[in-house]
Amino acid sequence: MPFDLKTALDERAREGLLRQRQILQSGQSRFIRLHDQSYLNFSSNDYLGLASQPFLAKAWQEGLDRWGAGSGASPLVTGYTQAHADLEQTLAEWLGVEAVLLFSTGFAANQAVIKALLQKDHIQYQDRLNHASLQEAGAHSPAKMLRFRHNDMAHLASLLQPQSGLIISEGVFSMDGDQAPCRQLADLAAQSGNWLMIDDAHGLGVLGAEGRGTLSHQHVPPDRVHIRMATFGKALGTAGAFVGGSRKLIDYLVNFARDYVYSTHMPPAQAYATSSAIEWVKQADSERAYLQSLIREFRAEAAELGLNVPESETAIQPVIIGDAEQAVNTANRLRSRGLWVSAIRPPTVPKGSARLRITLTAAHQQADISLLLKELKECTTNA
Repeated sequence: MPFDLKTALDERAREGLLRQRQILQSGQSRFIRLHDQSYLNFSSNDYLGLASQPFLAKAWQEGLDRWGAGSGASPLVTGYTQAHADLEQTLAEWLGVEAVLLFSTGFAANQAVIKALLQKDHIQYQDRLNHASLQEAGAHSPAKMLRFRHNDMAHLASLLQPQSGLIISEGVFSMDGDQAPCRQLADLAAQSGNWLMIDDAHGLGVLGAEGRGTLSHQHVPPDRVHIRMATFGKALGTAGAFVGGSRKLIDYLVNFARDYVYSTHMPPAQAYATSSAIEWVKQADSERAYLQSLIREFRAEAAELGLNVPESETAIQPVIIGDAEQAVNTANRLRSRGLWVSAIRPPTVPKGSARLRITLTAAHQQADISLLLKELKECTTNA
């Protein structure tokens, strides 16, 4: 037998790291249904509660009526429609970039950029806590990969070589919820003559003026970042992703990004619905302000309870447990009390930093936060 699958799975199980899927019997919302039970949901990246909005379902239906269920081909064959072009234009104008390219997933978008741009004579500088899609693509790239300590600009500066390649960071880090120092990253890129790429999957829609994301929130002009990636499956409530930058960059990716050239394009109905989501997100200041009030309330009370919650002003509020098995047991106790909270374990996070990854959304109520904190106190105290 060439592949010993059982041994690998058994080892994962012994370490308390075996992953298993859960079948939802509902869509994303404040409550979800699994195993014929209802749970208050604190594990969704639907930060503005947009995925279940009736207007968005209606927009998707309108897109289906006009464009059909699928794109039918890759974008360079017959899969690129006016719906896609309109979404690209909407994104470019919203975010202040020259041009945009759409992808079916954020994973594919990140892989496409790194594989198309970086050659063996380049160096890539990646934050140690970057998303797996960035680090995996970097590991498979012919370019040398140097990883700098998380958000440590002095360490990054010590590694940088002039005009050698690409600095890569997330805007909001998916497991910790903290933000990259984007202005300092841009300064270092400019000083060293390197390019800068920001993955803003968890900032877009939630932070900044009109929800433009982490760069806007930190008052960093968009033209100071060469490559920007973000996804639609979080605050925008749909699915897919994009890469934005100069017109020349997008033209280059259209020609050299194999993940784009050889993949069937996202359904045009999805692009049509995402355009509607953006128009809603641009005016959702009250939802963003309300979400920030929930975040402040959670953090203040968590501090009083002595919970180990790292610095994060975003909807991602991890509670560090440490031991992987203990994190899973705590999550299971919360679920027995009707709260769905996910335990995140290595290798997704560094060993010894297993956690409950709590995500707050604008769909939650203040009473939900109070209940969560009450149950967290009991479940962690009795762990």
